[in-house]
Amino acid sequence: MGPEDINIASLKKRISRGVREIILATNPNTEGEATAAYLVEILKPLKVKLSRIARGVPVGGFLEYADKTTLSKAMENRTEIK
Repeated sequence: MGPEDINIASLKKRISRGVREIILATNPNTEGEATAAYLVEILKPLKVKLSRIARGVPVGGFLEYADKTTLSKAMENRTEIK
């Protein structure tokens, strides 16, 4: 997938119609991270709220099978217990 596959012009047009937030949901791999970084670079000047879905250990997953990156992301995206 490359920039031409994302259809930035169409996305910008939709944002101009009053979109308040863009939630990025890309695969948690190198290509997904690169795509998200590219989109952030393109969309940040449009002053729309940008966020990403959380990443980490899935529900029903076993910690002993999680790799270092997955555990790291799970720690970064932890939530406080109130």
